[in-house]
Amino acid sequence: MHTRRIGDVEVSAIGLGAMPMSIEGRPDEARSLATVHAALDAGVTLIDTADAYHRDAGEVGHNETLIAKALASHDRGGDVLVATKGGHLRPGEGSWTLDGSPRHLREACEASLRRLGVEAIGLYQFHRPDPRIPYAESIGAVRDLLDEGKIRMAGISNADPERIRQARDILGGRLVSVQNQFSPAFRSSEPELELCAELGVAFLPWSPFGGITRAGDLGSTYAPFARVAQTHGVSPYRVCLAWMLAKSPVVVPIPGASRPESVRDSVRAADLVLSAEEIEELDAV
Repeated sequence: MHTRRIGDVEVSAIGLGAMPMSIEGRPDEARSLATVHAALDAGVTLIDTADAYHRDAGEVGHNETLIAKALASHDRGGDVLVATKGGHLRPGEGSWTLDGSPRHLREACEASLRRLGVEAIGLYQFHRPDPRIPYAESIGAVRDLLDEGKIRMAGISNADPERIRQARDILGGRLVSVQNQFSPAFRSSEPELELCAELGVAFLPWSPFGGITRAGDLGSTYAPFARVAQTHGVSPYRVCLAWMLAKSPVVVPIPGASRPESVRDSVRAADLVLSAEEIEELDAV
C-alpha cells in the first residue's frame, strides 16, 4: 500500500469511510467486521468515523463502537489512525442537527474516547460549522482538547477557505486535515483542495463516488470514467480514486464501504497510474 501523511503520521493512501456500516441500510455486524478486517488485510491504516454515524436515537456512537470492536479483534488494529468527529448529531428520525458549543464538543470528545477505548483520539475533527456558535469558539474548544492531550491531532470538516485559514490560526498552525465533500458530482471543493495543497494540510474527500444513493451511477453518468476504466480493465470507482490521488499528494480519499469486496477494489486505486491525457479528460468532466 502506498502511503501519504496526515500531520506527522504516515497513513495508507486510501482510507476507509465507515459510515455506511451504521446508518440506514447497514449490514449485520458480522459483515461490517469482515469489511473492516478486509481493509486492514489490504493495508488500510486510516479509518474515518464519527459519533453521529448511527441510525436510532439510543445508539449514538454506534460506528465508533463497531470500529473499536473490529480493531481489537485484528492483529493490525493497533496500526490504524482512527479519525472521528464531533459537533453533528442525529436525533434518530433521519434528520441531522448541529451543536458546535465548546461544552458539547468536550462532552462528545470524552464520550468518543470511552467508546474507542483510547487515552487520546488520533485525529479529532470538528464535524460541521454551527451557525449559532461563533466558529472561533468551536475551534477554540478543539484547540483546548489538543493542548490537554485528549486528542493527538486536530482537523475540520465541511469548511470553506476562510474557515480553513481561521482554524489554522486558532490551532497555532496545528491544523492537519480538512474533510470536505468532493467527487465527480461535487467539484465545488476545488478551492479548498488547492488551499490544503498550498498549506501542506491533508485533504480527505468524503463521498468520493457521489454518495450512497449516487455511487452506483458513477460509470453510467460520467462516461469518461467508464471509458478510462475500460482501457485499464478496472472499475470506474478505482479510476475515480486514482484521479483524486493524482490531484495532489495531500489528498487521502476515504471511500465508504460495507462489503469486503468494495474495500479490496478501492485500495487497488493506489497502484493505478493514469496518463496526463486521462487526468485532463477526467478533470474536464
